[in-house]
Amino acid sequence: MTKKQKKMVIRLCVSAVCLAGGLISEGRHPIDWVLFLAAYLAAGYDIPLKAFRNIRNGQVFDENFLMTVATFGAIGVGELEEAVAVMLFYQVGELFNDYAVNRSRKSITNLMDINPDYANVLREGNEEQVEPDEVEIGEVIVIKPGEKVPLDGVVIRGSSSLDTKALTGESVPVEVTEGESIVSGSINLNGVLEVKVTKLFDDSTVAKILELVENASSRKAKAENFITRFARVYTPAVVALALALALIPPIAAGQPWSVWVYRACSFLVVSCPCALVISIPLSFFGGLGAASKNGILMKGSNYLEAMGKLDTVVFDKTGTLTTGRFQVTEVKAADGRGENGREALSREELLELAAYGEYHSNHPIALSVKEAFENQAAGRAVDADRILFAEEIAGHGMHVRLSCSQTDRSIGLKSIGLKEAAGTAKAGRTEEKSGEAAGGADFCRDIYIGNEKLMNRQGITAMEAGETVGTILYLADGNRFLGSIVISDTIRSDVSRALKGLRAEGVRSLVMLTGDKEAVGRAVGQKLGLDKVFGGLLPGDKVQKVEELLREKPSDRTLAFVGDGINDAPVLARADVGIAMGGIGSDAAVEAADVVIMNDQPSKIVDGIRIARKTVGIVGQNIVFAIGVKLLVLALVACGFASMWAAVFGDVGVSVLAILNAVRALNYTSES
Repeated sequence: MTKKQKKMVIRLCVSAVCLAGGLISEGRHPIDWVLFLAAYLAAGYDIPLKAFRNIRNGQVFDENFLMTVATFGAIGVGELEEAVAVMLFYQVGELFNDYAVNRSRKSITNLMDINPDYANVLREGNEEQVEPDEVEIGEVIVIKPGEKVPLDGVVIRGSSSLDTKALTGESVPVEVTEGESIVSGSINLNGVLEVKVTKLFDDSTVAKILELVENASSRKAKAENFITRFARVYTPAVVALALALALIPPIAAGQPWSVWVYRACSFLVVSCPCALVISIPLSFFGGLGAASKNGILMKGSNYLEAMGKLDTVVFDKTGTLTTGRFQVTEVKAADGRGENGREALSREELLELAAYGEYHSNHPIALSVKEAFENQAAGRAVDADRILFAEEIAGHGMHVRLSCSQTDRSIGLKSIGLKEAAGTAKAGRTEEKSGEAAGGADFCRDIYIGNEKLMNRQGITAMEAGETVGTILYLADGNRFLGSIVISDTIRSDVSRALKGLRAEGVRSLVMLTGDKEAVGRAVGQKLGLDKVFGGLLPGDKVQKVEELLREKPSDRTLAFVGDGINDAPVLARADVGIAMGGIGSDAAVEAADVVIMNDQPSKIVDGIRIARKTVGIVGQNIVFAIGVKLLVLALVACGFASMWAAVFGDVGVSVLAILNAVRALNYTSES
C-alpha cells in the first residue's frame, strides 16, 4: 500500500468513527452535528477544493463537481448524515480504484525495471561505470552476476544463464556462451560476461520495449473513446435534469422544496459516471498488463480490441512459420550395386562424403550438411587431412578429391593417379591407374556435390526427386551417382499448436505469403493445413495480397499479418493488426508492427486473442451493468422510491463492483 493510500485509510477510519458516533444518538444533540461535520471533512475536504480548482480552469462537469453539489444540497435540506455517507463511500470507491490501478500498473512497472542503470565498459584496460547511452558500438562491456544487461551485443568471453522473464514471459533461464547474441533488459544470473556492443542504447531492445510501453496508453480503444465522449455529454445532461427535478415540482405544483432538492441531490449522486469512466480504461490497462506478462507487447488498447475480432491471420513463411535454419530432412542413396561390386552407400556414408564435399564452404546449406553428419556420427568430424584438393564450381557446387581411407582400401578401391585423374575427371570419367600420384599422394574419391547442373556437367543422370520439396544436393564419385540429400527450412515446433488454437478461437481463414517458390510454399501450407498459400511474392506483392484479403473479410472483423523480416514492414503496416516476431525480428518490422511477440512463439498470438476477448468481455459487462443499475436507481430516486442511501449504492457500489471486475483482466494464465 502506498503512502497516499495509507493516509486515505486513516482519514476514512476517522470519518467512519465520527459518523457512527453521530448516528448512535440519531443527531439529537448539537455535538452530533459537530461529529457529522468532522466526518465529512475527514472523508472529503479535498473534493470541494478540487471542484473549485477545476471550475477555475474551465472544467466544470466532473465527479468532484457532482459530489460537491449533491452533498452541499443534502446539508442544505438537513440531511447531514447522508451527505457524510455519500462522501465517505465515494472516497472508499476512489480508494478501491487507486488500489486497482496500482495493481494493474504493477506488471508494467515491473517491465520498466528492465531499464539498466549503468554499464561497465572496458576502456584502455580499465573498467569504467558509465550511463548506457554513453557506450559506443564496438566497445566491450562487462556484465557481472545479478546485473542487468545494459546493451545488445555478442558474447566474446564467458558463459552464463540469463533471466529473460521480463522480456519474454518465459521463466526458464537462457544459456549463453561465446559467439552468441544477447539482448538488453535480461538479467545475468551467474557467470561474468564480456560483450561486444552491437547497438547504441537508443536502438537497443530495452529502449524499444520501454518506448512501446510508454506510448501504449495514448492509443485508445473505441470503447474508451466512446466513454470519454459519453461522459462529456452525459454529465451536463444529468445536472440539467437534477436542476429541473429540484425546481419544476415546487414552482409548478407547489411541492415542498426540501423533498425535491433532496431528490435532486440523490439524483446527482447516482448519476456520477465513475463506474464507467474508471473501470473501462482500467480494464484495458489490465489487459495490456496481462499481455506484457506473457511476452506480448501491444502498442495500444485499440490493437488489444482489434485482436479480439480477428477473422483472418496471414503469415510470412521463413522465420515465422519456419525457423529460418536449414536442416537435412532426407538422405537417399542410389539403388543397386556400383563399380567394384559395392553396395549402395549407407545414410552415414553418404552424409560423410557430403560433409567432406562441403568442408570448405560456409554457406548455410553446407553448414547444415556438416552438422547433420556430426549428429549422425555422434559428434565425429571429418578428417580434413584426407582433402587433397577442393574447388568451387560457380553456380554448380563443389569438387573435392579425397585420399583413401582405411575402409576404402579394405574394400579394394584402387588408387587413382592425381595428375591423370585431374584431366579425366572433368570429362566425367575416372581412370584406374596404379602407382603414386605426384608428391606421393594417392586418392580414391573424386567427389562432386551440388545441383542438377553439376550432375549434367559430369554426364550423370540424377535420380528423380519426386515430391520432395527443398534444396536438393546431388553427390557423385567421378561419374558414378551416389545419391541425394534434401535440405529444408524446418517448421517451428510451436506452429501446429498455434494454428489449432487460432481455429479454436474462431479465426476463419489462415493464409501464408512467401517469397519462396510456389511449390515450396504449397508443400508447407498443405502440411500445416492452411486455407490459402501464395508463393513467389515480392514485398509489394504481399501488400497487394493483403489488400485483397482485407476486402474479402467481414467489415466488423479484423485481419492480422505476422512477419519478422525487414521486407515485411510494408505489409505489417497495412494490416489491421501487424504482429512482429520480436526476438529475431528486424528493427523495421518491430517499428511497423502493432503487436510484438517477444519470444518468437506463434502460439502467443492465441494468448493475445484470449486476453483481448476476456478484456473486451469485461468492458461490455461493466458498461451494461453500470448503465443498467444507474438508470434503474435514477428512476427510483426521481419518483421518490429510493433515498440517498440507494443513490450511494448506485454510484459507489456499482463503481466498486465494476472496478473489481475490471481487475480480472490482469489475471490471465496461458493454457499451454
